[in-house]
Amino acid sequence: MIDRNRIFDLMQTEQERFLETHLKSGRYFEAAKDVMPGGVPMSWMAKWPGAYPVFIESALGAHFTDIDNNQYIDFCLGDTGSMTGHSPAATVAAIARQVQKGITAMLPTADAVEVSRDLASRFGLPLWQFTVSATDANRHVLRYSRMITGKSKVIVIDRCYHGSVDETFATLDGSGNTVAREGNIGAPIALDQTTRVVEFNDLAAMETALAQGDVAAILMEPAMTNVGIVLPDEGYLQKVGELATKYGALWIIDETHTISVGVGGMTRELGLAPDFLTIGKAIAGGIPAGAFGMTHEVAVVIAKKVQLDQIDTGGIGGTLAGNALSLAAMRATLSKVLTADAFERMIFLGNLWADGVESAISEFNLPWQCNRLGARAEYIFQNHAPRTGREASSAGDFELEQYIHLRLLNDGFLLTPFHNMALMSPATTEEDVEAHTRAFRRVCRDLVS
Repeated sequence: MIDRNRIFDLMQTEQERFLETHLKSGRYFEAAKDVMPGGVPMSWMAKWPGAYPVFIESALGAHFTDIDNNQYIDFCLGDTGSMTGHSPAATVAAIARQVQKGITAMLPTADAVEVSRDLASRFGLPLWQFTVSATDANRHVLRYSRMITGKSKVIVIDRCYHGSVDETFATLDGSGNTVAREGNIGAPIALDQTTRVVEFNDLAAMETALAQGDVAAILMEPAMTNVGIVLPDEGYLQKVGELATKYGALWIIDETHTISVGVGGMTRELGLAPDFLTIGKAIAGGIPAGAFGMTHEVAVVIAKKVQLDQIDTGGIGGTLAGNALSLAAMRATLSKVLTADAFERMIFLGNLWADGVESAISEFNLPWQCNRLGARAEYIFQNHAPRTGREASSAGDFELEQYIHLRLLNDGFLLTPFHNMALMSPATTEEDVEAHTRAFRRVCRDLVS
């Protein structure tokens, strides 16, 4: 329905507007190219729309300011890393106190006990370990799963994302074979040697993959989030858990993004019983941190198989894992910021944001769909909700996304750069959401004019 020439013309206008209003960012970017590949501290930052990334001056709550003094409402929130809002007061105070007392010492603190109790209460798994990221947590539980089961393969969902975990950068080719996903850099081994890929919501494919008898673990989000929101069919997750038990595989749920549905994520909401649960990003208010929980049964087997004199050489851990600063940040964030009351408010705002997007889609008769996941919502360019990662990926339109993201950026709104996703923080207001609704309506109007 949308004229591609129209998108091109609109994009040209926005690119010119971006250059006019981001002069200092442009100068910093030119200097950055002399000392950083692509002028960015991490390669994926080059994916932001516009001629160059915006350089940030400060951020607080749901807003931030760039070095050109442009003001923004932040619906990206560090792609969940700042789900708490930027620099929440309780977390900042805890960090300031802990910095004066020591940052890392390779020894536990009392905060570790309290955080473990909090996570156990939220997610139902009794025993916890800490990492520097969710990527690390996922890597570690995959290693443990192979050790416990003596099996080699990992099942992942097509178009999943679990951080930079080698086994997860796999997809299905046209014949249903597991192959490396496009863009996979420097894979150490052919992906079909480590991984078996199945589609989300496909129980028959899951059982077929498990029935070969060589699967150590199933690693999955309870709802897909990194390729577009894909929700589970009713009963699908419970059945996956049953199949894992039937075929002797360990079930790993990654709640890093799906914690958007509430204090205990979808695991608590749906009463799921995984063997491991991994999480990161939001739980420390922006300080790098991750964690993984496990059942007593899993912990007993690990204790029997891991020798104390070799415990530091098994590929589990890292000298900064469980450091005092990250634990202090986690304790404050979980107990004082990501509370039940905060989630109630965030989910209300997530629905309000989605309502606004749907109203504009309907008004201008666009064949798009807005999907919801608690405090998170996202629109895709097809008129019905996807059931698989492949379907969600196929609904993407990079050219259109780049235009919409740049237009909204120029209007003072930031969305996640990898997809059309918005996230609400405890600091987000109804006024922030309503401002986005008005801006998004103008975007839709201009696309079909």
